[in-house]
Amino acid sequence: MTRMVQCVVLKTEAEGMDKPPHPGELGERIFENVSREGWEKWLERLTTIINENGLSTADEQSIELIEKHMLGFFFGEGDYGQLPAGFRQGGGGKK
Repeated sequence: MTRMVQCVVLKTEAEGMDKPPHPGELGERIFENVSREGWEKWLERLTTIINENGLSTADEQSIELIEKHMLGFFFGEGDYGQLPAGFRQGGGGKK
């Protein structure tokens, strides 16, 4: 049977993930509150965040910043999670 979650990204019930997509408490929170499709939307945003900010997933400080963006994107916590200033999604990048 498919696991369903009330997705905080899609604002509707949708198919959940098979396992937490990120380590620790944040990963568990995402697992319980974000659907597969919601996670895919995050991955699209993550690519933009990494590219626009020159981040590396091998760097501890970059990971901390990415986690701040995750909290903002999924749960509206903090000042992160939005597209970078001046970025137009689907419009070829910066203005």
